[in-house]
Amino acid sequence: MNSCGNVLVSGMCKLEMSPRRSEFWERNMGKTAAVEKFKGAIMPRSRMKMWMIRATTTVLLWTCLVQLTALRELWGPRVFKGWPSCFTPSDPVGIFESSSIVSRKIVLPPKRIYKNNGYLIVSCNGGLNQMRAAICDMAAIARYLNVTLIVPELDKTSFWNDPSEFEDIFDVDHFITSLRDEVRILKELPPRLKLRVELGLYYSMPPISWSDLSYYKNQILPLIQKHKILHLNRTDARLANNGLPVKIQKLRCRVNYSALRFTPQIEELGRRVISLLQRNGPFLVLHLRYEMDMLAFSGCTHGCTDDEVNELTRMRYAYPWWKEKIINSSLKRKDGLCPLTPEETALVLKALDIDGSTTIYIAAGEIYGGSRRMAALNAAYPNVVRKETLLEPSDLRFFQNHSSQMAALDYLVSLESDIFVPTYDGNMAKVVEGHRRYLGYRKTFLLDRKLLVELIDQYNNGSMDWNEFSTSVKATHANRTGKPGRRSLVPDHPKEEDYFYANPQECLPSLEQNDLQTAQ
Repeated sequence: MNSCGNVLVSGMCKLEMSPRRSEFWERNMGKTAAVEKFKGAIMPRSRMKMWMIRATTTVLLWTCLVQLTALRELWGPRVFKGWPSCFTPSDPVGIFESSSIVSRKIVLPPKRIYKNNGYLIVSCNGGLNQMRAAICDMAAIARYLNVTLIVPELDKTSFWNDPSEFEDIFDVDHFITSLRDEVRILKELPPRLKLRVELGLYYSMPPISWSDLSYYKNQILPLIQKHKILHLNRTDARLANNGLPVKIQKLRCRVNYSALRFTPQIEELGRRVISLLQRNGPFLVLHLRYEMDMLAFSGCTHGCTDDEVNELTRMRYAYPWWKEKIINSSLKRKDGLCPLTPEETALVLKALDIDGSTTIYIAAGEIYGGSRRMAALNAAYPNVVRKETLLEPSDLRFFQNHSSQMAALDYLVSLESDIFVPTYDGNMAKVVEGHRRYLGYRKTFLLDRKLLVELIDQYNNGSMDWNEFSTSVKATHANRTGKPGRRSLVPDHPKEEDYFYANPQECLPSLEQNDLQTAQ
């Protein structure tokens, strides 16, 4: 075997040097050490230079990416179609329903591709249902103008002083994705434009009430194109009831009945309340609009004590945006412009033959006057309940001081009731009425308060007996139960005509003309 032929001893062979090689090795060791020392001094500088080059390249690439993303946000999806965003998560492919054990895939509609004309920011005002209708209007307007809608801001400064954000009440992701084939909706402005808003560099205005689409095309769109961002700081009743294209009316319905879904927590609690009520058979929801703010705003004080009248008057003068200050309560009541009192409501329900054993759910806030004013209703209907009496305090802990979330719970229960009776035609009464029509014309008593007040006064002063009173009440409301009908039109007086969301006829099953009554 050769001395170095075996691989296993190759290392040993390298150590066996000739005398000449050994002398050469010793002579050059000093030089090698010097070279290694020199390299050790040079390497840190080379590594630092390489690190700086890499860092600079990374910064430049990131800057380019940010600029490209900003351009994408500005020009919309037409140019950068199909590019994934670095700032927003990809579209979900499925969700888990809270009421189902098994997940199911949700097929999202395809994104609508259009040139983005700018960004629309809206600040809703009023209570939950006034804001709900406004959100539907603003989504339809954004679609018509081909702009990007920023998730609406809810009112936090009104009488209710509710700090809830949009996502605290509505399922914001569902809202965005379910409408993506109609309008592009973002949770917030792109960073560069958001900075402009924070610096106050944007245009803000209230649109004109009951406007048609020509106003938004000729007046609002040019402002958006000029400023790129437009803020509408009031949204209540800013779109006409009638005279709009059917596709716009249907989009308002789609937003209202499909896209605006409450959060899973609110939906789940609503199902619990409904289940508890249904255990005792059919139930009635009474939207007893007799809270302090309603009475102060309307000036309706029938049945109140002198101290209560003074308290309500002081409250009305304390809010400058309540423009009407001097109000004749008696005259307003006779004109049917006041909510029915709890005592009047008890008489009307009995006259309509609502059985005394019926469970009645009060969908309202705290009744002004408390147990004194509720005594007659409780005596006639012992099974009067509220969410506070059906649920444990712990169930409502997170809803306290959040009136809009409480109203959302009442909204869900109102939709599923066997009978819905509002005592005043406010925003909740109208929006729930329209939603119940959409769900199959569920029974809703639309009270004729002007006639009822006249009948009640005649019964109370003895000029009419009970049978005559009851017969008159039933005859008056035989066709006022939310049946199919046409909205009434009052040219040049939109406040006096039927509200779109109370009877969205364009979205309801088509009916023969002769089967339609004038909307009641």
